Amino acid sequence: MFVLVSLALGLKVNPWWFAFTAFVGVNLIQSAFTGFCPAAMILKKLGCKPGGCG
Repeated sequence: MFVLVSLALGLKVNPWWFAFTAFVGVNLIQSAFTGFCPAAMILKKLGCKPGGCG
């Protein structure tokens, strides 16, 4: 969702939003190799349950 929103913002608002797209992509690749996901930790602290897709 973050990638799609930042791509749309990069096309419509300001090209600097593509930097956020790259940041999200790098975090996805990093978490695939290490298993460490900063976004998952933040969402857990906000009350979201792990693996809760719905």
